[in-house]
Amino acid sequence: MENQVSKNGMNRRDFLKAGGMSTLALTLGSTGVLTLGSKALADTTSNPTSGFGGYGPLVPDPNGIIDLPQGFHYKIISEEGGQLTNGGKIPGAFDGMAAFEGPNNTTILVRNHELSPGATNPVVGSKPFDAAAAGGTTALVVGPNREVIKEYVTSSGTVRNCAGGATPWGTWLTCEETRSATHGYVFEVDPTQPENEMSRTPIKDMGRFSHEACAIDPATGYVYLTEDASPSYFYRFVPNDTRQEPGALQKGGKLYAAAIEAVQRPAASTFKTGQKFELVWKELDPHLCREDAKAQGCIEFSRLEGAFFQEGVFWFDDTSAGEKKLGRVYRYIPHTNTLELFYEGNDAREMEYPDNICMTPWGDLWFAEDGSGQDRLMGITPEGKVYPFAANRQSGSELAGPTFSPDGNTLFVNIQEPGQTFAIWGPFQRRNSARAREMSYAAPANLAPQVSEKVAKAAEAQGMSVLEAAAFERHGVKLI
Repeated sequence: MENQVSKNGMNRRDFLKAGGMSTLALTLGSTGVLTLGSKALADTTSNPTSGFGGYGPLVPDPNGIIDLPQGFHYKIISEEGGQLTNGGKIPGAFDGMAAFEGPNNTTILVRNHELSPGATNPVVGSKPFDAAAAGGTTALVVGPNREVIKEYVTSSGTVRNCAGGATPWGTWLTCEETRSATHGYVFEVDPTQPENEMSRTPIKDMGRFSHEACAIDPATGYVYLTEDASPSYFYRFVPNDTRQEPGALQKGGKLYAAAIEAVQRPAASTFKTGQKFELVWKELDPHLCREDAKAQGCIEFSRLEGAFFQEGVFWFDDTSAGEKKLGRVYRYIPHTNTLELFYEGNDAREMEYPDNICMTPWGDLWFAEDGSGQDRLMGITPEGKVYPFAANRQSGSELAGPTFSPDGNTLFVNIQEPGQTFAIWGPFQRRNSARAREMSYAAPANLAPQVSEKVAKAAEAQGMSVLEAAAFERHGVKLI
């Protein structure tokens, strides 16, 4: 049958010719994501080591510390109260982290310490932002044998450094999860120049609020930020200097919060899985950003946590949102300026209070839990499969800061209390950039929006699956 649609629509062949969309469509189609049905999904999960359905069941750790799948190993490379290279104590409350490529095949980890004044093991630096504050960041230089070569303070004198985000130019944005007259800011830390002037200079235009995490769109240099408060808002910082180099963000910019023009005072609690909204961005006074966001009717989330930017998409989670209050994952696509609820936890076995998130080198989304039960590191595939990768067996504390070494062979992750940093290795999937792109645009059948009956019939007439039609609709391609 000839590939035809109405004159107002577009057929599959035309779509593949449509400018910048063709590469995406070919990528998705070539891997089968656009045509996965329930049987195909079941088939991909039958091989637990394929990376498409996880790595199989967790094996109880005989040491009672951390459970991992068969074939994986761990090493504790840093512990609270241990010794820094200069003889000082390793601070406590390990949280967000990022990994950077170091010299001679080393990995440089930058680690947050979510500490308040009066903490037992504070971050003790030589040039603190505020001498009375206990938080800050440390760095670990880790050799290819996963042994720590050097461990040192990179910034100090801040409060409750919870998460943050890596910059494309090799620095770390550490976020204060607090809001007071003198704290509640983002600081830029260069692990190769510890405790320099930049690390103790707050980026005030990025807002004074209870920061959680942030990530940067490398295409524009815009910074997207989450807020750990109730309610919380989704922010965007547009820097004056977009050269994407150390210190450029400190030259200021404008802060905005997300809103939906068609909905007055929208509450994210009403969003449905797969629902998509076009956003407008409301400019804020960075010192009174929460008040401004509320006054301008910006979207109110339950309590935002982790964030990550990859392949054109900003991912973030809302830890206690959803009908069952188990958490949600959202994705925002700057290119189309659209926000979507990607996944909602409806079963505590699959999601319970997601916190820090990251993307794996092979394209899955991973989230660390911070719930009331046993906390785990969980994965979601582009096909919608949810699987466990690690579980904290020794305490009720959260897992935090998952990040992969630049070569993708080692996972680094923390247990917050007692503070421990782990290096984990084993049969990880190889880096797969195409699959990472799939995760950014995938419309898995169990998570995707439902298409109309007319669109479903048009898809059938063209030999498309409903899933493929839904993916086309997500990019504004009319099928009817």
